[in-house]
Amino acid sequence: QVQVVETGGGLVQAGGSLRLSCKTSGLRFADYNIGWFRQAPGKEREGVSCISRNGVDTYSADSVKVRFTVSRDNAESTLYLQMNSLKPEDTATYYCAPANLVFRNGEIVQCDTVRFWGQGTQVTVVS
Repeated sequence: QVQVVETGGGLVQAGGSLRLSCKTSGLRFADYNIGWFRQAPGKEREGVSCISRNGVDTYSADSVKVRFTVSRDNAESTLYLQMNSLKPEDTATYYCAPANLVFRNGEIVQCDTVRFWGQGTQVTVVS
């Protein structure tokens, strides 16, 4: 049985930082490309940052590039997202999920998912 616990969300002022964690169990974590996705009320799901199975290749959406960093610890079956310089438009529920990665010229140009694993963690950024 797959279990996922997403933590680290909260209320933060613009310019602040948060670190999200996604602890998994019941699956072969190292077998998955995985990523962080977010969804705000009335908006479409967005692939925020994704990472390949071995952690070598990463992707971040243009909206978060430079500010967000995705990483993983396969030994701990955990995914992380370091979020710096947060903006009000980053407000959303953040989910970790298996990722479908699209590569072009050796780089990830797109990531998407067909399902969320957990309940997500809420990030609220106020100005």
